[in-house]
Amino acid sequence: MALVGVVAFVLALPLAVASAGSVGDNDPAAVRGTARTDDRPRSPEPSRSPLLLGLGLATAARCGPELSSPDGVEAQTCVLTQGEETWARTYYRNATGEELSSLLSLMGPGGRTVQINCTVDAEDDPGACETPRERTAGGATAYTAIAEFAKGSGPEGPLLLRSGSNSAS
Repeated sequence: MALVGVVAFVLALPLAVASAGSVGDNDPAAVRGTARTDDRPRSPEPSRSPLLLGLGLATAARCGPELSSPDGVEAQTCVLTQGEETWARTYYRNATGEELSSLLSLMGPGGRTVQINCTVDAEDDPGACETPRERTAGGATAYTAIAEFAKGSGPEGPLLLRSGSNSAS
């Protein structure tokens, strides 16, 4: 029991020191940030690139609507762009009770197409499938993604759902 108290004290100590602040923080001018008492140069105001969110490049997503089939397949398909790379991803949920196959296609400018076959397990858990990333050619809006879900382990089975990155709006 004493070890738990020591661990709690060790973990709480940095938080207490950080919240206590430094000496002189009760000065209203220091709180407002209007008075400086040292000759240190001011650091530049932080600037943010529109491509950065947090620690890395932002990922732009163009997704179609969330669709569901009467058979129990739900999916949403997106075209994703990050920096100079573009790829397709489909999010799905399979409530059919049987394994399905999925063909995900990313179509780009100049007739360029990337396809990947994904096996969709017979579980009701959400899943995702994505194409390899490709160097973006032209604008990101020139890309479209389509995912097709079929019964069985190959594309020969009956089509249950087709989901695209195009939006009705």
